[in-house]
Amino acid sequence: FMAFAKRKEKFDALNAELLGLSIDQIFSHIKWDEWIEENMDVQIPFPIIADMNGSVAGKLGMVHPGKGSQTVRAVFLIDPESTIRIILYYPQEIGRNMEEILRALEALQVSDREKVAMPANWPNNDFMKDRVIIPPANNIEDAKKRKEQYECYDWWFCHKELKK
Repeated sequence: FMAFAKRKEKFDALNAELLGLSIDQIFSHIKWDEWIEENMDVQIPFPIIADMNGSVAGKLGMVHPGKGSQTVRAVFLIDPESTIRIILYYPQEIGRNMEEILRALEALQVSDREKVAMPANWPNNDFMKDRVIIPPANNIEDAKKRKEQYECYDWWFCHKELKK
């Protein structure tokens, strides 16, 4: 949770709310929160749900076979309509990648707003850099117009710059 806390301003800038979930007891959360602040000089600025019986974690697929009752590290990106858009599971041994989580969140928001798709590693794609992919044409007339409106590798693979 410390990594999320340290990037709270970046999540705020993307209009994202943070919420933690742990299968530990409330008392453990309180002591853990105090320890983090005293020893790591980091405040956890978002609520943490105490899922003491693991029912929420179980429903969210956070308990994996062979791990006993311990949960995997999970991230759920949920849109304003309460639809889960991205689920990321990390084994306990692997830390979450905050930059990827922020990138994915921003990519979802841009994709929704602009009605486009993002190439791999957007905004640092090897071929298109920060350009975005235009959805395929729905008819022959639109397919013919595409090369006039956008840069295209072919009629079905066109891209554009985002307006700044």
